[in-house]
Amino acid sequence: MTSTAEQVDRLAVWEAREANVYRVAPFLGLLVGTVLARFAPAPGSLSFPPTLAVAVGAGCWVTWFITLHPQWTTRRALMAAYYVGLLAFSAVLVVASPWYGFFAWVGFVHAFLVLPGRWRFGGVAVTGVLVATAQSAGPPTSAEHWLLWSVLVLFNAGAAGALSWFGTVTERQNANRKLLVEELAGANRKLADAARENVGLHAQLLIQAREAGVLDERQRMAREIHDTLAQGLTGIITQLEAAEQTRDRSADWRRHVDNALSLARESLTEARRSVRAVRPEPLETARLPDALAELGGRWSALNGVRAEVATTGTPRPLHPEVEVTLLRTGQEALANVGKHAKATRVGLTLSYMGDVVTLDVRDDGVGFEVDDLTAQERPDGGYGLTVMRQRMARVGGELAVESEPGVGTAVSASVPALAGGAG
Repeated sequence: MTSTAEQVDRLAVWEAREANVYRVAPFLGLLVGTVLARFAPAPGSLSFPPTLAVAVGAGCWVTWFITLHPQWTTRRALMAAYYVGLLAFSAVLVVASPWYGFFAWVGFVHAFLVLPGRWRFGGVAVTGVLVATAQSAGPPTSAEHWLLWSVLVLFNAGAAGALSWFGTVTERQNANRKLLVEELAGANRKLADAARENVGLHAQLLIQAREAGVLDERQRMAREIHDTLAQGLTGIITQLEAAEQTRDRSADWRRHVDNALSLARESLTEARRSVRAVRPEPLETARLPDALAELGGRWSALNGVRAEVATTGTPRPLHPEVEVTLLRTGQEALANVGKHAKATRVGLTLSYMGDVVTLDVRDDGVGFEVDDLTAQERPDGGYGLTVMRQRMARVGGELAVESEPGVGTAVSASVPALAGGAG
């Protein structure tokens, strides 16, 4: 398929060749007419020297207006004067020698070059008269000559008029085609610019997506490390400190050491699963209510605080990310209770409602001022709440914390009830 640039180049080459024909044709006609007038003079021709002088003048006329000043072809008044002069030179030369009909023929060509619109037909008609006069060996002098001259005039004028008409239509089509090609070239340039811009935007989006992916993965790993290693290490330290305090009681010492070992193994297993982005082990073997009940039982055994787990509504499978979020939220809430609340009782309630599932964790501990709790002001516990809020945001959920000094704390996590397998 020809490209737009190639079409533009071809049009430019064609226009250049056409312009060369317009410039060269008059001189070829003068050359042929002069040679024939000199070496094969027609009967009734005038003397050659004055004829040659007129031919030289005609050549100078065309040279001045067309060859030396091609830009003048767009000036209508000046070109009208040129064309009248061209016809005058042609008439004198045809009368001097019929062989200059070759030069008079240039009037057909230059009518398209210098005359606008319908004025071309007038120029063609006059040129047809001059060419017919040359073809009939001069102006008519008898009835038979007049008849021949009239037929030639009608033929030349008719043929040239038809050619002029088709030439005008073709010129309009060429002008429209050129305009369309230019518009297409402009559209192609805009498309090329847009394509280059899109390439840049695509590269920028790839960079942003890569950076967002890196940040998201860092946040995920930070949450998983907090939920596994950090909490596990905290529990291990607590159990070892308790074992240190019970060295004189062999049974209690052994129980705390065994708890520390169990926490270490569980934390290591969960850390490996987090790196592989696998669901927590409790959710691999049990439903969410059962996993929360198991979580509450283990926490109660380690901390010596009663933890009651209840489920309301009809349990149903949820999207894995939703179940992981609720399990990790319960795990973090219980870890905060164990570290800060000094509670004697904890309650976990999992509620299945129409399009929402909630997990409420309440304790009867010392409580705190919620307005004073920020991640920056409470490095011992604030980051845990930050992690929980980040997990909620990932699944379109919300986290609410209510507490007052001396009356305990309530943490409520609410998430959309996305069915299992949903994206």
